[in-house]
Amino acid sequence: KEAVAKDLPEKQEQVLEVELHPKHRKIYETHLQRERQKLMGLIQDMDRNRMIVFRSLTLLRMLSLDASLVEEEHEGVPSAKLDVLFEQLEDITAEGHRALIFSQFTSFLKKAADRLDEQGIKYAYLDGSTRNRAEVIASFKDGVVPVFLISLKAGGFGLNLTEADYVFLLDPWWNPAAESQAVDRTHRIGQKNNVMVYRMVARDTIEEKVMALKEQKAKLFSSVMDDDAVFSSALTAEDIRALLQ
Repeated sequence: KEAVAKDLPEKQEQVLEVELHPKHRKIYETHLQRERQKLMGLIQDMDRNRMIVFRSLTLLRMLSLDASLVEEEHEGVPSAKLDVLFEQLEDITAEGHRALIFSQFTSFLKKAADRLDEQGIKYAYLDGSTRNRAEVIASFKDGVVPVFLISLKAGGFGLNLTEADYVFLLDPWWNPAAESQAVDRTHRIGQKNNVMVYRMVARDTIEEKVMALKEQKAKLFSSVMDDDAVFSSALTAEDIRALLQ
């Protein structure tokens, strides 16, 4: 791809910072304090407590997206990230553009799917449990639907989706190479339009810390293809403290 990059249309990348709704913020901060207190005594022995720490970090990352992903009782708490996404999609689809939407969390992708259903926007959906994968992909490629929801592990590579010219990354990932692979589903040979890429990050949450940590350790992370491997091989006790500040 690098050899032909000069022949590809322009790719513009932007971070969309999202402010949590006040009710969502209160829930997030409560959980952050709880997880911080629990983990600070565990991170001195990372080998023994690695998976406990990882579960807590994953909980905080999910909580940055939607409070109800962690506790169903918060179903009515607004997800600002979905609100911002759909503000963008309304304009994009009205202008005839087509979008890929990626997340690591299928539970959040399904929330986005529910909102698309409510608004009457047609979409394709692909995650690891999808059985009719070829049909789903064809429905997007053939122009039947304007939006394609894709989980990172199901669609991070192996797809050619140059029909899309917008990409939304709903949550930041440890590994910049995995993000690049997702974006490259559409920014590749055959693309005729400029590609817009939006990384959505919840302000003052662990998501911002993940972004910062990823920049610091880009070379180390770039060779690792999943969160578990990154966590076990790359994150130190100091890194965990930084994520929980």
